[in-house]
Amino acid sequence: MSEAIVLHTVDTRGVATVTLNRPELHNAYNGDLIDGIAAAFGALRDDPAVRAVILRANGKHFSAGADLGWLRQAADFTPEQNLDFSLRTTGAMRALMEFPAPTVALVHGACFGGGTGLVAACDIAIAGTDSTFALTEVRVGVNPAPIMRPMNAAIGPRQARRYALTGERFDAAEARRIGLVHETAPREALEAALSRIVDALLLGGPQALRETKALAFAVGGLSTDDTTVRAMATVAAKRRASAEAREGLGAFLAKRPPAWAPKGNG
Repeated sequence: MSEAIVLHTVDTRGVATVTLNRPELHNAYNGDLIDGIAAAFGALRDDPAVRAVILRANGKHFSAGADLGWLRQAADFTPEQNLDFSLRTTGAMRALMEFPAPTVALVHGACFGGGTGLVAACDIAIAGTDSTFALTEVRVGVNPAPIMRPMNAAIGPRQARRYALTGERFDAAEARRIGLVHETAPREALEAALSRIVDALLLGGPQALRETKALAFAVGGLSTDDTTVRAMATVAAKRRASAEAREGLGAFLAKRPPAWAPKGNG
């Protein structure tokens, strides 16, 4: 029997760990991974013993973003299937961002596309100094609609616009400067940094922590209503089914420039 694509456990302290477990594809997300994230956080949400959740990943990288081979297949979905996948994606991001207990992301290696959205959706983020980030969706003709809410909340609309529009890669130092992560540490020191943060969280009253997080969302206007979730999903679904997206994904998989890339110096 194969191991689950998303793992979750809870220790005796009430600290849960959710682990992305698709290391052979650098935790690139497909429908199964998205559903696994939603299921894990759904199960933990109903457990009153959970005091904090750590989001981490197995393998060389935290997340390579979307599984582009799978997205190429998804381009042939019916409109109903396409919208359903987008609703599941935005729903998983919402489940993480609005999880009632504190959440901590531990990032190593590459963190691209939707992976950056997962990090932004967490309350606290720690990254290895060798980590690399990017919002790469526009490079293949799609958009980052499912993650724009957490990205705007984490780094502000100005920075989100820059990196979502350019698709540039940036390092851990820049991720810390713009607020995507709170701390950076050498890879060998990441576990110690994580332990320090978790220990600090466990000093807070469990219900006080949940109420404080809820207050932060209410005062900051961070909650997402059902109408907005559906609107974001609809935009993502339409873009993924577009001719431009087909060209972008096809070009990436064929390792050639897309049709819109500049040719020569002219």
